[in-house]
Amino acid sequence: MSTDFESTWATYTAAWKAGSDAERQALLGRAVQPDCHYADPLVQVEGHQALSAYMVDLQRQVPGVHFVTRRFAVHHGRSMAQWHMRDGQARTVGEGVSFGEYADDGRLRRMTGFFEVPSAA
Repeated sequence: MSTDFESTWATYTAAWKAGSDAERQALLGRAVQPDCHYADPLVQVEGHQALSAYMVDLQRQVPGVHFVTRRFAVHHGRSMAQWHMRDGQARTVGEGVSFGEYADDGRLRRMTGFFEVPSAA
């Protein structure tokens, strides 16, 4: 079961790097329930469309942004992933931890990310 959740998590994180809307929507459809809830220190969104828009906005801010999972643990339909956020040159530009909650069909229904928010200069 852990391998299935880890694969779902990898598909979800691939959506953050997707180069096109069609690719991102396909990845989200495989890994995330349509009525999902996503939250991090900057935003809370509901559903694929709002989550996809947030992903696109992050790509605009950090071209080539992607996430590398450093550690993944799962139990009782929930997961924890420690990650590095990297830019298009593979430089680490942030790090954090995210928690996932999975529906009966194995897709994510709730994702919560924690990271330090850069202060405005």
